[in-house]
Amino acid sequence: MKVIVAFSLLVAVASATPIEPRLPLVPLMPLEELEGRITNGELAKPGQFPYQVGLQLVFGNSGAWCGGTLISDRWILTAAHCADGADGATVYLGAIDIKNDNEKGQQRIYTSKSNFVVHENWDPSTLSNDIALIKLPVVVDFTERIQPAALPKMDGKYSTYEGDMVWASGWGKDSDKATTVSPLLRYIEVPVLKQSTCRNYYLGVVTEKMICISGKDGKSTCNGDSGGPLVYKHDGVNTVIGATSFGIALGCEKGWPGVFTRVTSYLDWIAEKSGVVNK
Repeated sequence: MKVIVAFSLLVAVASATPIEPRLPLVPLMPLEELEGRITNGELAKPGQFPYQVGLQLVFGNSGAWCGGTLISDRWILTAAHCADGADGATVYLGAIDIKNDNEKGQQRIYTSKSNFVVHENWDPSTLSNDIALIKLPVVVDFTERIQPAALPKMDGKYSTYEGDMVWASGWGKDSDKATTVSPLLRYIEVPVLKQSTCRNYYLGVVTEKMICISGKDGKSTCNGDSGGPLVYKHDGVNTVIGATSFGIALGCEKGWPGVFTRVTSYLDWIAEKSGVVNK
């Protein structure tokens, strides 16, 4: 029986095919024990991923770490399993080193759960509709280190991106053996996997509203990357096409695909809830 893990904290979810989002559901891990890093990735440079958001989430007396994508001067795209049940979050913008309170260009903004919009059909047992939005309480001023990613154009002609090289980034685990928090942002550039191939790995779990990346050479998203961006870079435009969702629980370096929520399947929902649209 296959076991899947969502990319954030550690949680077991019972279902016909047991899956586990890579962030917190229950039990939650203390913030000081959270692990975050992309496996076998490269260190990001300042301003390289200006749309990258870090989310230090609060769940009662516990905390969790997730990623997100800035899509406007007020809105962040992330995973439902990150936002569901959270009391609020400190949003990190323009950050590379999340431990450095004095990092040049880094901004931190607190936002409460009243600004969280979790997809109404989010299902923790299957990780379907694993998407959420977070509204910032203030308008963000864009800088060289803080810029939104573009949504795919809402024209009904959506690419599958299969075979295209895409970028995933975050503070998730950099290896399956990692035991400490990584303060530094990392990234990988990997191809989008054919949907049929991904389904062969995750029988009965991967739907048309998900998009997968190859896990070849142990390059993947991992615990702590949940909700973070999958971006297609073309002609100088950063287009967000996925939000980190889940992977195999046996480990992030096992060569299995990483699975993301497919953004093109939710453009109408994003427009309805946030007003953000790319025409």
